[in-house]
Amino acid sequence: MIASDTLDHTSPAAATPRLPRGLAGTPDDKEMLRAAVELTRDIATARPGIYWPDMLVSVTVGYGALAGAILANSPVVAVLLGLLSALALYRALLFIHELTHIHKNALPGFRFAWNLLLGIPMLIPSFMYEGVHTLHHTRVRYGTVEDPEYLPLALMKPWTLPLFVLSALLLPVGLLIRSAILVPLGAVIPPLRKLVWERASSLSINPDFRRRPPEGDFARMVFWQELGASAWAIFILAWSATHTWYPLAVGIAVVSLVALLNQVRTLVAHLWENEGDAMTVTGQYLDTVNVPPTRAMGGLWAPVGLRFHALHHLLPSMPYHSLGEAHRRLVAHLGADSTYEKSNYPSLPPLVVRLVRSTMIRR
Repeated sequence: MIASDTLDHTSPAAATPRLPRGLAGTPDDKEMLRAAVELTRDIATARPGIYWPDMLVSVTVGYGALAGAILANSPVVAVLLGLLSALALYRALLFIHELTHIHKNALPGFRFAWNLLLGIPMLIPSFMYEGVHTLHHTRVRYGTVEDPEYLPLALMKPWTLPLFVLSALLLPVGLLIRSAILVPLGAVIPPLRKLVWERASSLSINPDFRRRPPEGDFARMVFWQELGASAWAIFILAWSATHTWYPLAVGIAVVSLVALLNQVRTLVAHLWENEGDAMTVTGQYLDTVNVPPTRAMGGLWAPVGLRFHALHHLLPSMPYHSLGEAHRRLVAHLGADSTYEKSNYPSLPPLVVRLVRSTMIRR
């Protein structure tokens, strides 16, 4: 929050409030913000010819490899196919990020198809991100206690980082418990329903975040997505109990790997250095990370445009397929010494090292 105290009223700068410390006190670079909008207007439309094939191919490869891993006679083949499945499903699942930003009429049927093919089968319906992730982009909430997707990881104890990453492995079991047990029980126990909605119905990392009740059309969408996810979760548990647990175990292992990959990506999505103050847009940008080199590994650990996460914070509605071109235009226009360049990093490992070092500094 911006400090309310000001300089001594006898000072010429008496009317100027003190800015917060660190990146929160960064004034906005208006040239960069203006260029980001003006240079990219012609590439700001989501293209169905890219979204649909990308999502459908990823889903097909992911489920095909998962079926192969379950049916494989060789442990080595099962592991290799499991890895392929995790990478493909990881890419497909991250389209949930696009669903939160694109206009609801931009890709007719895409949200429904994504939920039918991925959201419900993976027990991560789009409502778990829609209406939550956009709070992370709100200028007055980013990096504060009201941001569902922010923790000051760089300012926390060293042991919090491995705990943060490894906790993702529990996600598929938690999702099963939520959809198969807690949601049905919540239908008849209102206090439990309220608790599950507030604390276990969003893809958030801030333990202090409490989700507000859904309303209107969104509430109706939540009902149908919850019903589908709960029915599916109950079915797979019942089928596993009466037949064999092996397919479910393989599926849990694959989804755990997907969650682990996403948690590592989240670890380097920001510098995590804000201490709870509201930030300017430029401050948010500098606390966020681009890893622009076009190497194959970048597309694996940060697919669907998430290598340009800082740029995404400048242009939240820019479709993922346009971020690379937007980045090239801004670099060419603003130059190597610009504010824009300060959020560009060469690769993932140096970012992890920087974060680990930050946690080891005594504060």
